Amino acid sequence: MPIPEDVTGEEIDKDVRQELQSLPKTLADDVAKNLVMVARLLDEDPEGAYGYSRVALRLASRVAAVREAAGFASYASQKYGEALAEFRAAKRMTGNIDLWPVMADCERGLGRPEKALDMAGAPEVHKLDKAGQVEMRLVAAGARRDMGQLDAAIVTLQSSELASNSVQPWTARLRYAYADALLAAGREGEAREWFAKAVEADRDGSTDASDRLAELDGVEFVDALGEDDDEGGEASVEEKD
Repeated sequence: MPIPEDVTGEEIDKDVRQELQSLPKTLADDVAKNLVMVARLLDEDPEGAYGYSRVALRLASRVAAVREAAGFASYASQKYGEALAEFRAAKRMTGNIDLWPVMADCERGLGRPEKALDMAGAPEVHKLDKAGQVEMRLVAAGARRDMGQLDAAIVTLQSSELASNSVQPWTARLRYAYADALLAAGREGEAREWFAKAVEADRDGSTDASDRLAELDGVEFVDALGEDDDEGGEASVEEKD
């Protein structure tokens, strides 16, 4: 796959670069460039990221960082079986348990929420850092919802991290998941409160909490200009009756 001229391979994390030092320099550079492309495309073009990850995997399958990158590219492309296999390989190579929550979410993607819940109760969870434990809680709540256990999902998300007023990297997503579960359970008033709290914490727009809140408040966005107008449409806000 083509590599843009502006990609040098030096953009990758220094720890990954150190891992690649076990390879011949030319090969290490090629792998690094493909990993840069995976990271660059992962959010906006998962299939493109997946393609570059397969190239990196073909070149250096014995490098843990390559297996992990391939796992995330497969995960973003909803190829959960492949993702799980790559994450397991990376875990075997490094002994690192940071991937445990995303591995459990792969089990959900494969239609095995019971397995995800088993992983949520495994000893590995206690070895995760705070961010990892919150992520595991989110996965477990999702598994409960997969099984139609809405009340259990709500209880799963109730925690000291949810109750805290401090804003951490996971705060917006945790509040959003709680609001969404409340709404699914028909508790609209509480859901609105928590969507509002998610908006307060969502400083980088990682969720659509503001849209969900506007929807609950009966606000909708419409085009001020008709489709036949030459100028670009402008958005206006109307309140529903």
